[in-house]
This record gives sequence, C-alpha cells and structure tokens, in this order.
Amino acid sequence: MTGGRIVQARETLNGDRFMLTYGDGVGNININSLIEHHDQSKKLMTLTACQPAGRFGALGLNEFNLVTSFKEKPKGDGAWVNAGFFVCENKVLDFIDNNSDTVFEESPMENIASAGELSAYKHDGFWVPMDTLRDKKTLNDLYNSGNAPWVSW
Repeated sequence: MTGGRIVQARETLNGDRFMLTYGDGVGNININSLIEHHDQSKKLMTLTACQPAGRFGALGLNEFNLVTSFKEKPKGDGAWVNAGFFVCENKVLDFIDNNSDTVFEESPMENIASAGELSAYKHDGFWVPMDTLRDKKTLNDLYNSGNAPWVSW
C-alpha cells in the first residue's frame, strides 16, 4: 500500500524533507511555488489541492422539478481534492506504521491533518488524474496534439 512503500523508501531519504507523487495524474503544478507554500506554512506536510473539471451538466432544481439553472461541466462541485503532489518533512514518517499494509491516505494523513500539520497548496491550473480508459485517451490525445499543458521540456 502507499504508506508501506513510503516506509520502504525511508533508508534512501536524505535531508529533512522529501517530495512524493502517486504518478497517476498529470498537471502543470509549479513545484517551486508548492515548495514555497510549504516553507511558509511551517507544517509537516503540504498536499496539492485541485478542483477537477465536472463530467456532466449541473442542474439546479426547484421543488416542482423545474430546472432553475444549468451549467455545462462546471469545475467540480466546489470541493477540493488531493491531487497527489506532496512536500513532506521527514517527521511525516513517524505517522506511518512500519508495515506494508498501511494506506497513507487513511490514518497517517488523517492524523497529520488532526494534528494541524497538513497544509494545502491550491492549484488552479491543469490537473487530470489517469484513473480510467477515458482519462488515458484524453491525456494521450492532448499529448499527441502537442497541446499537453503538463509538458515543460
């Protein structure tokens, strides 16, 4: 699991902090700004927060089931999600059980947040997870067209 893989990397981590990502999403996150935000927050961990694009048209309905508003594919539902780009102080490792079954997004992150040590860097730019075949096709089409916002090389 994700926490178990982080613990396994402990011996290779040098310095006071490390960065990690899941590798299943792409974005044009400004890493320097993410690190700067983390430094200013003075917290143990900073995650990148995004509002994913909506997939469907959103309806506002009244008590008579009349549509009072319509917006095609609004940006998310107003909620911010974990985009999977992190800056962590090494003390984050103390929150992870030393076994391979630990899910980092469960008790470790929940406990870091409960301790007031989790900051969010809000990213308003491009970010798309690659969780489905549809996501893969969309990202491949962007890349093949030469319009991939995450490509900076």
